[in-house]
Amino acid sequence: MKKTVSKPAGAPVGVISSLRGLLVEVHIDGEQPEVKELLVVEGAEEVFLEVSYFKAETAICINLTNSQVLRCGQKVSRSNTKVTVPVGPKTMGRVFNALGQALDEGEEVTENRRPINEPSGTKSYRSSEKMELLETGLKVIDFLTPFVKGRKIGIVGGAGVGKTVLTMEMINNVAQGSKGALSIYCGVGERIREGNELYMTLKETDVLKNTVMFFGQMDSTPAIRSMVGPAAATAAEYFRDEEGRDILFFVDNIYRHIQALTELSTNLGLTPSEGGYSATVFAELRRLEDRLSSTEKGSITSVQAVYIPADDLSDPAVQAISQQLDSVLVLSRSIAESGIRPAVDLLKTTSSLLTPQVVGERHYKLAGRVQAIMQKYDSLKNIIAIVGENELSPADRADYQNAKKLIQFFSQDFAVAEHLSGKPGQYFTLEETLTGIEAILAGKEPETAPKTKKADKKAEAEPKKPSAEPAAKKS
Repeated sequence: MKKTVSKPAGAPVGVISSLRGLLVEVHIDGEQPEVKELLVVEGAEEVFLEVSYFKAETAICINLTNSQVLRCGQKVSRSNTKVTVPVGPKTMGRVFNALGQALDEGEEVTENRRPINEPSGTKSYRSSEKMELLETGLKVIDFLTPFVKGRKIGIVGGAGVGKTVLTMEMINNVAQGSKGALSIYCGVGERIREGNELYMTLKETDVLKNTVMFFGQMDSTPAIRSMVGPAAATAAEYFRDEEGRDILFFVDNIYRHIQALTELSTNLGLTPSEGGYSATVFAELRRLEDRLSSTEKGSITSVQAVYIPADDLSDPAVQAISQQLDSVLVLSRSIAESGIRPAVDLLKTTSSLLTPQVVGERHYKLAGRVQAIMQKYDSLKNIIAIVGENELSPADRADYQNAKKLIQFFSQDFAVAEHLSGKPGQYFTLEETLTGIEAILAGKEPETAPKTKKADKKAEAEPKKPSAEPAAKKS
């Protein structure tokens, strides 16, 4: 690996006195380094040693890459620099790790690098003007959790219920629909295969050229995984503040960020608190979320996948993340097992942006009716399990059937899963979604196929070719 240290090491300032996993204790007998500074180890230039905190005359450091070449007694020098990542136009279409090293086949970007742990300091700003809705083409998201520019939406669910696929579909739809918008993808603690599939999908759909990707996947140390979020946030802040760009910021998975911080705290010997999480973890989460905000120069619109440990929505980490989000889309295992995709729990899904001022009176009233009918459906299921559907009153039976139609209506095929399912992806406009819901509530059959697809829009834009058949002869 190439080292990110840009300044030569000076005179030794200490020696390694203890090694325990990722934790390295350095006895300082010279000039004291700064917190988060990278230290240079004599005879081990490939090692990334970052100062975490001090205990008397000992610097408690983290071996970022878990290099096994360290030993007690090695001399350590200051580098006078911290972990940095490249920012700017040269990073477009590229893939990096948390240390700013290229993970694709491209050249290393050595110029225009910024420290990942130093926020821009720009004051966040929310416009008082009418909010701008971004269309995702996904019926359930556009209807229940409006995707508003400059705000945050969370996709919450357990393992294997479709969080990553849904995130990939949103990247595909929103990035293509927002011409000129820049996407930043932050992969934390996920499978290497998923990262590779996303990279190839973005490349095939020509979205990659407007995307910057950062990865710290499950084979990385908790130190690296905990740094991917701040690294990606640093890149987003640059494009927002220096170039005035609107950013689409995707995180998969923000819970893994908390998990990495917890593992790191355990390595450092810090005492856990509620639910086994370190007391400082949620403060670190808030610090990262605060960086993903909008300013007068540009906006950061964030989509964050949230893993639920043991399908427990009451987990302290899940609750802490949900408090930072404007909308929470909950995926259900039981719905996924029934074959509905996306497997959204219509009752547990919430959004503070589903108001008349944001979505309009028509949309707002429809959402209220849908939530009421789904609440009734949930209570009727227990009655039907005992006495059967035929014992219901005509009104209750009609509501129950309409609720089943709504559940089926919100299911749709994904473009990013077309190679697996063999079915082409569907893209529904918000108007098509509202019209379909109105039809169901009126007791009619809704349109199951979208009238407007991105491919159809492209075809409509192209001029029609003249017919090759010869003109008919006059009789």
